[in-house]
Amino acid sequence: MRTATRGFTLRRERTLAAALRVLREEPGTVPIAGCTDVYVALQFGQSPGERYLDLTPLQALRRISTRGDRLVIGALATYTELRRSRLVRARLPMLMEAARQVGGLQIQNRGTVGGNLANASPAGDTLPVFAVADAEVVLAGPDGERRVPFTGFYTGYRESVRRPDELITAVEVPPVEGRQWFRKVGMRAAQAISKVMLAAVRAGSPRLALGSVAPTVLRLPRTETALAAGEPLEAALAALESEIAPIDDLRSTADYRRAVAANLVREFWARTT
Repeated sequence: MRTATRGFTLRRERTLAAALRVLREEPGTVPIAGCTDVYVALQFGQSPGERYLDLTPLQALRRISTRGDRLVIGALATYTELRRSRLVRARLPMLMEAARQVGGLQIQNRGTVGGNLANASPAGDTLPVFAVADAEVVLAGPDGERRVPFTGFYTGYRESVRRPDELITAVEVPPVEGRQWFRKVGMRAAQAISKVMLAAVRAGSPRLALGSVAPTVLRLPRTETALAAGEPLEAALAALESEIAPIDDLRSTADYRRAVAANLVREFWARTT
């Protein structure tokens, strides 16, 4: 049953300072942008909140740019903008590939990077990319700006270190050396939530991150160490088995996810030789 929206309030501010003031003075306010998650919740009778703050007027947060040697992706950048960005294509092609497989064109036109991060689902398509790229999440709050390493951003299932009075403003990505790779496995490719996905970089020290195999997106340090040491692939896959904790749910089984995760690592290693 759909949620009635008559009792909801919506604020729309045109500056970051004003938006942060709303979050500080009106606790419980839910920031929104593309609304691709909020609308789904409302459709199924859930209510993420009663007060909402529309961030879409904050056009400065849509920019994709560079700062020094770092790629800076504004939190309001959409998946379509990621796909079309020459900077993303040149520096982080695995993110462009992940964005290409998020939902359909309608979702790609509306969904945002900041929303994917804030939603904190382990099935978020961009999250393994940012994890393997050693990105930093930029947060703005009443005490100013702070940066959090992406691998330390999530504390549990749909939980992060972002405080209620803070907004994600950008993701910053240092240069990524090596061959990048991304693969998503889902029921209908881009049109379905991921069952398992792998982002990886083949370099002297390989980096791998998996989504949908644990409460949060996972980097795989033991698997990475085994691959970097030149151990047999089966040894790396044994390490992988010890690092993931998939579950049975409506979309798949834990056993299936374990098998797919191993197959993705095999495929990555074979295709990037």
